[in-house]
Amino acid sequence: MPKHYRPPGKKKEGNAAKYITRSQAVKHLQVSLPLFRRLCILKGVFPREPKKKVKGNHHTYYHTKDIAFLQHEPLLEKFRNIRAYDKKVNKAKAKKNRDLAERLLTRRPNYTLDRLIRERYPKFTDALRDLDDCLTMVHLFASLPALESEKIQVKRIHNCRRLSHEWQAYICRTHKLRKTFISVKGIYYQAEVEGQKITWLTPHTLQQVLTDDVDFNVMLTFLEFYETLLAFVNFRLYHSINVKYPPILDSRLEALAADLYALSRYFAANSSATVLGSQAVSSSGAEQIDITKDGTQPDESELRLAQLQHQLPSNEPGTLMHLVEDASCEDEDDEETRECKTLFKNKKFFLSREVPRESLLFVIPAFGGVVSWEGEGAPFKEADQSITYQIVDRPTQGHIFLSREYVQPQWVFDCVNARIILPTDAYMVGRVPPPHLSPFIDNEAEGYVPEYAEMIKRLQAAARKEVLPIPGAGKEDLDDPQNLLVEGIISRTEANEVAERKQKMLALENQYHNELQLELQGVQYSSSVSNMNKQSSVEDTEAWEESLPNMQQIAEDTTTMSKVVMSRKKRRLYEAMQIGKERKRAHVNLLKERKQKIEAAQGSQKS
Repeated sequence: MPKHYRPPGKKKEGNAAKYITRSQAVKHLQVSLPLFRRLCILKGVFPREPKKKVKGNHHTYYHTKDIAFLQHEPLLEKFRNIRAYDKKVNKAKAKKNRDLAERLLTRRPNYTLDRLIRERYPKFTDALRDLDDCLTMVHLFASLPALESEKIQVKRIHNCRRLSHEWQAYICRTHKLRKTFISVKGIYYQAEVEGQKITWLTPHTLQQVLTDDVDFNVMLTFLEFYETLLAFVNFRLYHSINVKYPPILDSRLEALAADLYALSRYFAANSSATVLGSQAVSSSGAEQIDITKDGTQPDESELRLAQLQHQLPSNEPGTLMHLVEDASCEDEDDEETRECKTLFKNKKFFLSREVPRESLLFVIPAFGGVVSWEGEGAPFKEADQSITYQIVDRPTQGHIFLSREYVQPQWVFDCVNARIILPTDAYMVGRVPPPHLSPFIDNEAEGYVPEYAEMIKRLQAAARKEVLPIPGAGKEDLDDPQNLLVEGIISRTEANEVAERKQKMLALENQYHNELQLELQGVQYSSSVSNMNKQSSVEDTEAWEESLPNMQQIAEDTTTMSKVVMSRKKRRLYEAMQIGKERKRAHVNLLKERKQKIEAAQGSQKS
């Protein structure tokens, strides 16, 4: 008998005991496949990839402990009760007993996911880390049309829209927005909340067409969990800035689809109420003395009415200034938040009807600006003379006010990413705007810096009163190029160019020092001295050129020796890294060639 022989029916070991297939898990839990998928999504159980797939490569595997985790879930029993209750309702409908069916539907058991949220995210930071997909999904369904055939209900879409606007209002109020980027997929945003960077994608405000190749049942299960998660996060964030949740909005503004502006007014009202409350607490002692002296006490309804008059903002144009009111905890804001808060300070924007209103209503106030739009419920009209910028996205502009500048929407997003007010000449109406650069890409790491990015860098340095290094005299000129070549920071061609440039700089420096010494000695400058300097510089150059191949050989020998010492696994990894660098270098060269072709074509057109 072999050493490791085990009779059939005995205990399993290894991957056969650790992992279980999906069909075995469904049979073990005694549930249907859609219900199993729903449980896995809500509980956060995902398929695993074992090293050795016992049942074959065409199966989906789950960990045995995860299935045991699902088996003891109270939600599983709740789903079974709901399924049994639905059978009673269908039976009553089949017997045409409408009264019984309606009575059963009113008492249908329901469930909540609050316990699952606390179970999966024991700390608030864990919930913030997992918020990227949640925000993207909620913003997606907020823009979808209601479709009964796909079980996308109007109530759910309104709930997603409300949650997304509450999140945007908090980011706008606390000035936590950091980056924006407009792409073909939609608009990317990145905010920093409690040290966590959160990135999400919102679709463009266009008519969304639903496709048939998407399983909306799975997406709706994710959405059900994400709605509860975002409600928990919004509740915690609102209470962290002393604002009641859920907010009570102006019904008139809600009817005009100005939910974000209504939330801004709600924030302003709550902040003023907080200030009034603190003043009341500080002056409570004096008021108590006055009451005891007079012997009369004001009516409680009169006090409540006076507080409401202070809290409710008026509908005058100046009311929108409360939208970006200074927070009470200004000292606690970091430097980046203060910089974002004052980018559009004391600037008023007006949005034309063709621009994406919701996006700009979110971005501009988040950076300290005041914004209005064309339509009912707007805080101020287009004829207001205090408007500094009007956002227009049309080829020509009919009536023009001389007191303001007309720019395209891209100017706002580029200013936000650059953190400075960019010149508006390139963004005027009817002109082709400059390239919209992504703030999520590190140009230095990619190896190619676009021309407009260099221009923005110079404008940033001028705004901060900094001095940029001379072009061509960067870090690679200060360090030894051969060391950089060995480390793989620059290529051999770049190392040779840097070395030649460094040698020329040294030759010119030596010539300058020699001329200074001759001038101190009283020797007049003559052609012989110049010839001598030229001869010495030529000799130095020849000596450098003779020593250059030796240095290259040293670099190659060092690289070869290091590869010999490496193990096979590390050598393959190193070769893969070199292949990646070569691909990146080829991509950069391709971009440079395209740029040269475009410049040549533009030059030929001008000529």
